[in-house]
Amino acid sequence: MITVAVLAAEGAIGLELAGACQVFATAKGLYDVRVCGAPGTTLMAHDSPILKVEAPYPLSQALDAHTLIVPAAFDASDEVVELIREAHRRGVRIASICTGAFALAAAGVLDGRRATTHWAFADEFARRFPKVEVVADALYLDEGDVLTSAGVTAGLDLCLHLVRRDHGSAVAAAVARRMVMAPHRDGGQAQFVTMPVVSGNDSLEPVMRWMRDHLAEPLTLTTVAAQAAMSPRTLSRRFRAQTGTTPLQWLIRQRLARAQELLEATTLPVGQIATEAGFTTPLLLRQHFTKAFATTPTAYRRTLTRS
Repeated sequence: MITVAVLAAEGAIGLELAGACQVFATAKGLYDVRVCGAPGTTLMAHDSPILKVEAPYPLSQALDAHTLIVPAAFDASDEVVELIREAHRRGVRIASICTGAFALAAAGVLDGRRATTHWAFADEFARRFPKVEVVADALYLDEGDVLTSAGVTAGLDLCLHLVRRDHGSAVAAAVARRMVMAPHRDGGQAQFVTMPVVSGNDSLEPVMRWMRDHLAEPLTLTTVAAQAAMSPRTLSRRFRAQTGTTPLQWLIRQRLARAQELLEATTLPVGQIATEAGFTTPLLLRQHFTKAFATTPTAYRRTLTRS
């Protein structure tokens, strides 16, 4: 069982703290979730105090966890900053939600790394921490032992991503289904997409469903546009407006998700999985898989088999 410590620092956003706990607790039996904090900690909703909590574990207990979650809080105390620094020295996996990245940066654990935070505070973050490479438009970033995310819902995506990393996409999908949230939003997806009001006739869901049903086929932009009864240019414009990405990038993500499912649930050889997921060769699957998940299909399956 993986121990996850969620930091109840003074001024932390209550919804982010509770949301992180909910994701890991929903993966029943797989995580020991511990809220660590000082007595009488005040939690916030935006800039308003909402309640005081008595965390069941002291701050120091976070140092014994496998994973430390740091919810949003603007001005972390010296005690919290030092705790994050020491946790990093001990090899604890650390993830921040929203402005929790400020505490990580203050502890120096983001120096020389890519990091994200809420888009509204990205400029301030960049000014205060010039040693950090700020990626202002990402939902979340996975740097291995240190992860950062944008605002509230992106924090849920990040926690679900950690579940997926630890236990595979089938477990993560079950958690998402129980929480009625999207089973996977890619970390590189833009935080803010200007989305028009989409009527039933303008929604791309029918063509997206058709693409999922035909992943193994050699789909091109022209093929998909014909299925949607529109020009490739119009399809691309509407796709970006409704999803924040291009049709072919979205298709690659669906194919990778399918490859994950097959790697987890079957003993099919990687070559056959590549074909069924729509990648023309095992090499192409390996290239996309490694870029997306920082591991190979074979290593991914081996890790899940061991766990």
